[in-house]
Amino acid sequence: MSLAEALVDLQELTERLRRECPWDREQTERTIVPHTIEEAYEVADAAIGGDDAKLADELGDLLFQVYFLAVLLSEKGELGLEDIARGVHEKLVRRHPHVFGDAEAETAGRVRERWEEIKRGAEGREGIFHDVPESLPALLYARKVQRRAAAVDFEYPDTAGALADLDDEVWELKEALTEEGETAPETEPAAHVFEEMGDVLFAAVNVARRLNVDPELALRAMSRRFVERVERAERSAAAEGKSFAALPLDEQDRYFDRAKEEFE
Repeated sequence: MSLAEALVDLQELTERLRRECPWDREQTERTIVPHTIEEAYEVADAAIGGDDAKLADELGDLLFQVYFLAVLLSEKGELGLEDIARGVHEKLVRRHPHVFGDAEAETAGRVRERWEEIKRGAEGREGIFHDVPESLPALLYARKVQRRAAAVDFEYPDTAGALADLDDEVWELKEALTEEGETAPETEPAAHVFEEMGDVLFAAVNVARRLNVDPELALRAMSRRFVERVERAERSAAAEGKSFAALPLDEQDRYFDRAKEEFE
Protein backbone atom coordinates (compact mmCIF):
# COMPACT_ATOMS: atom_id res chain seq x y z
CA MET A 1 0.00 0.00 0.00
CA SER A 2 1.30 3.44 -0.91
CA LEU A 3 1.47 6.39 1.48
CA ALA A 4 -1.37 8.12 -0.37
CA GLU A 5 -3.59 5.03 -0.12
CA ALA A 6 -2.88 4.64 3.60
CA LEU A 7 -3.75 8.27 4.29
CA VAL A 8 -6.94 8.12 2.24
CA ASP A 9 -7.95 4.92 4.07
CA LEU A 10 -7.47 6.67 7.41
CA GLN A 11 -9.55 9.61 6.20
CA GLU A 12 -12.39 7.29 5.14
CA LEU A 13 -12.19 5.41 8.44
CA THR A 14 -12.35 8.66 10.41
CA GLU A 15 -15.42 9.83 8.46
CA ARG A 16 -17.14 6.47 8.97
CA LEU A 17 -16.51 6.52 12.72
CA ARG A 18 -17.92 10.04 12.84
CA ARG A 19 -21.09 8.83 11.10
CA GLU A 20 -21.62 5.44 12.72
CA CYS A 21 -20.03 5.42 16.19
CA PRO A 22 -22.26 6.91 18.93
CA TRP A 23 -19.24 8.20 20.88
CA ASP A 24 -17.57 9.79 17.87
CA ARG A 25 -20.81 11.45 16.80
CA GLU A 26 -21.04 13.27 20.14
CA GLN A 27 -17.57 14.79 20.06
CA THR A 28 -16.72 18.46 19.49
CA GLU A 29 -13.41 20.29 19.20
CA ARG A 30 -13.51 21.04 22.93
CA THR A 31 -14.10 17.45 23.96
CA ILE A 32 -11.48 16.07 21.60
CA VAL A 33 -8.62 18.50 22.32
CA PRO A 34 -7.86 17.07 25.80
CA HIS A 35 -7.33 13.69 24.12
CA THR A 36 -5.12 15.37 21.51
CA ILE A 37 -2.94 16.88 24.22
CA GLU A 38 -2.74 13.54 26.02
CA GLU A 39 -1.65 11.79 22.83
CA ALA A 40 1.02 14.45 22.22
CA TYR A 41 2.47 13.80 25.67
CA GLU A 42 2.47 10.08 25.02
CA VAL A 43 4.40 10.71 21.80
CA ALA A 44 6.92 12.72 23.82
CA ASP A 45 7.28 9.95 26.41
CA ALA A 46 7.87 7.34 23.70
CA ALA A 47 10.46 9.54 21.98
CA ILE A 48 12.31 10.16 25.25
CA GLY A 49 12.21 6.47 26.11
CA GLY A 50 13.78 5.54 22.78
CA ASP A 51 11.13 2.90 22.05
CA ASP A 52 10.67 3.12 18.27
CA ALA A 53 7.75 0.70 18.14
CA LYS A 54 5.89 2.59 20.85
CA LEU A 55 6.71 5.90 19.16
CA ALA A 56 5.22 4.65 15.89
CA ASP A 57 2.09 3.50 17.72
CA GLU A 58 1.67 6.80 19.57
CA LEU A 59 2.26 8.79 16.38
CA GLY A 60 -0.60 6.86 14.83
CA ASP A 61 -2.88 7.86 17.71
CA LEU A 62 -1.84 11.49 17.33
CA LEU A 63 -2.33 11.35 13.56
CA PHE A 64 -5.88 10.13 14.10
CA GLN A 65 -6.51 13.10 16.36
CA VAL A 66 -5.46 15.42 13.52
CA TYR A 67 -7.75 13.64 11.08
CA PHE A 68 -10.68 13.73 13.48
CA LEU A 69 -10.32 17.44 14.25
CA ALA A 70 -10.06 18.12 10.51
CA VAL A 71 -13.34 16.26 9.96
CA LEU A 72 -15.02 18.39 12.64
CA LEU A 73 -13.71 21.51 10.96
CA SER A 74 -14.93 20.43 7.52
CA GLU A 75 -18.42 19.77 8.92
CA LYS A 76 -18.71 23.49 9.61
CA GLY A 77 -18.14 24.20 5.94
CA GLU A 78 -14.67 25.46 6.73
CA LEU A 79 -11.33 24.06 5.60
CA GLY A 80 -10.88 20.32 5.33
CA LEU A 81 -7.85 18.06 5.63
CA GLU A 82 -6.70 18.80 2.06
CA ASP A 83 -6.81 22.55 2.73
CA ILE A 84 -4.97 22.07 6.02
CA ALA A 85 -2.22 20.03 4.33
CA ARG A 86 -1.83 22.56 1.52
CA GLY A 87 -1.82 25.42 4.00
CA VAL A 88 0.98 23.99 6.11
CA HIS A 89 2.90 23.07 2.96
CA GLU A 90 2.75 26.66 1.74
CA LYS A 91 3.71 27.99 5.17
CA LEU A 92 6.73 25.70 5.45
CA VAL A 93 7.94 26.69 2.00
CA ARG A 94 7.49 30.37 2.86
CA ARG A 95 9.39 29.99 6.13
CA HIS A 96 12.32 28.16 4.51
CA PRO A 97 13.61 30.59 1.88
CA HIS A 98 17.09 29.20 2.53
CA VAL A 99 15.83 25.87 1.12
CA PHE A 100 13.32 26.97 -1.51
CA GLY A 101 14.77 30.38 -2.40
CA ASP A 102 17.96 32.39 -2.52
CA ALA A 103 18.22 33.32 1.17
CA GLU A 104 21.12 32.03 3.25
CA ALA A 105 20.96 30.50 6.72
CA GLU A 106 23.99 28.45 7.64
CA THR A 107 23.03 27.69 11.25
CA ALA A 108 19.94 26.51 13.13
CA GLY A 109 20.01 29.75 15.09
CA ARG A 110 19.86 31.83 11.93
CA VAL A 111 16.95 29.71 10.66
CA ARG A 112 14.97 30.52 13.82
CA GLU A 113 15.79 34.22 13.45
CA ARG A 114 14.49 34.17 9.88
CA TRP A 115 11.29 32.44 11.00
CA GLU A 116 10.57 35.30 13.38
CA GLU A 117 11.42 37.88 10.71
CA ILE A 118 9.03 36.19 8.25
CA LYS A 119 6.25 35.97 10.84
CA ARG A 120 6.53 39.67 11.60
CA GLY A 121 7.04 40.69 7.96
CA ALA A 122 5.44 38.50 5.32
CA GLU A 123 2.80 37.09 7.68
CA GLY A 124 2.03 40.46 9.25
CA ARG A 125 2.07 39.34 12.86
CA GLU A 126 2.28 42.27 15.27
CA GLY A 127 4.02 42.51 18.61
CA ILE A 128 6.90 40.58 20.09
CA PHE A 129 4.65 38.01 21.74
CA HIS A 130 2.19 37.47 18.90
CA ASP A 131 0.20 34.22 18.94
CA VAL A 132 1.81 32.75 22.06
CA PRO A 133 -0.92 30.47 23.47
CA GLU A 134 -1.30 30.84 27.23
CA SER A 135 -2.68 27.30 27.34
CA LEU A 136 0.83 25.89 26.89
CA PRO A 137 2.33 24.08 29.90
CA ALA A 138 4.01 26.73 32.05
CA LEU A 139 7.58 25.65 31.29
CA LEU A 140 6.99 25.70 27.54
CA TYR A 141 5.09 28.99 27.77
CA ALA A 142 8.07 30.54 29.57
CA ARG A 143 10.50 29.20 26.98
CA LYS A 144 8.37 30.50 24.12
CA VAL A 145 8.10 34.04 25.47
CA GLN A 146 11.84 34.00 26.13
CA ARG A 147 12.48 32.94 22.55
CA ARG A 148 10.31 35.79 21.31
CA ALA A 149 12.26 38.26 23.46
CA ALA A 150 15.54 36.79 22.21
CA ALA A 151 14.36 37.30 18.62
CA VAL A 152 14.63 41.07 19.21
CA ASP A 153 17.95 40.62 21.09
CA PHE A 154 16.43 41.16 24.53
CA GLU A 155 18.39 38.50 26.39
CA TYR A 156 21.69 37.87 28.14
CA PRO A 157 24.62 37.80 25.73
CA ASP A 158 25.74 34.36 26.91
CA THR A 159 24.81 31.43 29.13
CA ALA A 160 27.03 32.75 31.91
CA GLY A 161 24.73 35.75 32.21
CA ALA A 162 21.66 33.52 32.41
CA LEU A 163 23.33 31.35 35.07
CA ALA A 164 24.28 34.43 37.09
CA ASP A 165 20.67 35.58 36.92
CA LEU A 166 19.53 32.16 38.18
CA ASP A 167 21.97 32.44 41.10
CA ASP A 168 20.59 35.91 41.90
CA GLU A 169 17.02 34.67 41.83
CA VAL A 170 17.83 31.75 44.15
CA TRP A 171 19.48 34.20 46.55
CA GLU A 172 16.39 36.42 46.47
CA LEU A 173 14.19 33.39 47.18
CA LYS A 174 16.35 32.57 50.21
CA GLU A 175 16.00 36.16 51.38
CA ALA A 176 12.22 35.96 51.02
CA LEU A 177 12.16 32.76 53.06
CA THR A 178 14.27 34.43 55.75
CA GLU A 179 11.80 37.30 55.91
CA GLU A 180 8.57 35.33 55.62
CA GLY A 181 9.50 31.98 57.11
CA GLU A 182 8.67 28.61 55.59
CA THR A 183 5.07 27.89 54.68
CA ALA A 184 3.21 25.19 56.57
CA PRO A 185 2.10 22.21 54.46
CA GLU A 186 -1.13 22.67 52.48
CA THR A 187 -1.30 26.41 53.15
CA GLU A 188 -0.94 29.36 50.80
CA PRO A 189 2.61 30.74 50.57
CA ALA A 190 3.46 34.35 51.25
CA ALA A 191 3.05 36.51 48.13
CA HIS A 192 6.74 37.45 48.19
CA VAL A 193 7.82 33.80 48.32
CA PHE A 194 5.39 32.93 45.53
CA GLU A 195 6.81 35.65 43.28
CA GLU A 196 10.44 34.78 44.00
CA MET A 197 9.79 31.09 43.33
CA GLY A 198 8.31 32.07 39.97
CA ASP A 199 11.43 34.12 39.22
CA VAL A 200 13.64 31.11 40.01
CA LEU A 201 11.65 28.83 37.70
CA PHE A 202 11.62 31.42 34.91
CA ALA A 203 15.38 31.91 35.23
CA ALA A 204 15.94 28.13 35.21
CA VAL A 205 13.93 27.84 31.99
CA ASN A 206 16.07 30.60 30.50
CA VAL A 207 19.24 28.65 31.28
CA ALA A 208 17.68 25.52 29.77
CA ARG A 209 16.78 27.46 26.63
CA ARG A 210 20.35 28.73 26.29
CA LEU A 211 21.60 25.15 26.58
CA ASN A 212 19.07 23.88 23.97
CA VAL A 213 17.42 21.76 26.67
CA ASP A 214 13.64 21.41 26.50
CA PRO A 215 12.66 22.18 30.12
CA GLU A 216 9.43 20.20 29.94
CA LEU A 217 11.14 17.05 28.67
CA ALA A 218 14.12 17.45 31.02
CA LEU A 219 11.89 17.80 34.07
CA ARG A 220 9.74 14.85 33.01
CA ALA A 221 12.87 12.72 32.54
CA MET A 222 14.20 13.74 35.96
CA SER A 223 10.84 13.04 37.59
CA ARG A 224 10.82 9.59 35.99
CA ARG A 225 14.37 8.90 37.26
CA PHE A 226 13.36 10.03 40.75
CA VAL A 227 10.37 7.67 40.77
CA GLU A 228 12.49 4.74 39.59
CA ARG A 229 15.18 5.42 42.22
CA VAL A 230 12.70 5.74 45.10
CA GLU A 231 10.90 2.57 44.02
CA ARG A 232 14.23 0.75 43.79
CA ALA A 233 15.16 2.06 47.26
CA GLU A 234 11.80 0.88 48.59
CA ARG A 235 12.36 -2.60 47.16
CA SER A 236 15.86 -2.78 48.63
CA ALA A 237 14.57 -1.84 52.06
CA ALA A 238 11.76 -4.40 51.77
CA ALA A 239 14.30 -7.09 50.83
CA GLU A 240 15.97 -6.40 54.17
CA GLY A 241 12.69 -6.58 56.03
CA LYS A 242 12.24 -2.82 56.43
CA SER A 243 9.50 -0.39 55.46
CA PHE A 244 11.02 2.49 53.50
CA ALA A 245 8.20 4.85 54.55
CA ALA A 246 8.85 4.14 58.25
CA LEU A 247 12.62 4.69 58.11
CA PRO A 248 14.24 7.90 59.37
CA LEU A 249 15.48 10.26 56.67
CA ASP A 250 19.16 9.33 56.99
CA GLU A 251 18.38 5.65 56.33
CA GLN A 252 16.03 6.54 53.46
CA ASP A 253 18.89 8.58 51.98
CA ARG A 254 21.22 5.61 52.30
CA TYR A 255 18.85 3.37 50.34
CA PHE A 256 18.19 6.15 47.84
CA ASP A 257 21.92 6.75 47.25
CA ARG A 258 22.44 3.02 46.72
CA ALA A 259 19.56 2.93 44.24
CA LYS A 260 20.98 5.95 42.47
CA GLU A 261 24.35 4.25 42.04
CA GLU A 262 22.72 1.05 40.78
CA PHE A 263 20.44 2.96 38.41
CA GLU A 264 23.31 4.94 36.88
